[in-house]
Amino acid sequence: MIVIDALIILIVVFVLFLFFYKFYFLRNPSRQIPFGDNIISPADGLITSIKKFNKNKVNINKRFLGKAKSFTKDVSDSGYMVSIFMNVFDVHFNRAPMSGIVKYIVHSKGKFLNALKPESTFENENVQILFQSKNFKLKTIQIAGLVARRIVPFIKKNDKIIKGQRIGLIKLGSQVTIILSDKVKLKVVKGQRVLAGETIIAEK
Repeated sequence: MIVIDALIILIVVFVLFLFFYKFYFLRNPSRQIPFGDNIISPADGLITSIKKFNKNKVNINKRFLGKAKSFTKDVSDSGYMVSIFMNVFDVHFNRAPMSGIVKYIVHSKGKFLNALKPESTFENENVQILFQSKNFKLKTIQIAGLVARRIVPFIKKNDKIIKGQRIGLIKLGSQVTIILSDKVKLKVVKGQRVLAGETIIAEK
């Protein structure tokens, strides 16, 4: 009887997990994309960090400077790194922060640290996507986390992208960092919750 009861409990837990995964975690709601010459959030979540960089240097631990330079060099000599933490309850479909062309997509292997730790931005497995319009560039970095082990891009190099278009999925809790030049005016602050495709991160 005890074995049967335990088996029933396991089956119920498994069914609940499948329900949560398919109907809640993988939910893919429509969003109202804002008009105008602005940059929108690529991810749902909490802004945990806004760092200013200048001449490819940023106020971080020295052992991460090389990685920070590689992240920022294709965007601008000075600008902002805005990191968004996605917990397991957030929508995990990511969206294009602007319209333009995908200049490259680069997958880098790495660790699977808790995405809330500052070092996870530079040490975890990630996918870097560089977007370019006629006179503007930015980069999004989809970063794996402690639970998130799979990053699924929906786009490829040279694709023409529309602002708000779904560009990928990170499965379970993770982080997305967006790198912008300082030519923009930031419209968000640390600790603010944002929605992919709706919240304006910056204005050009």
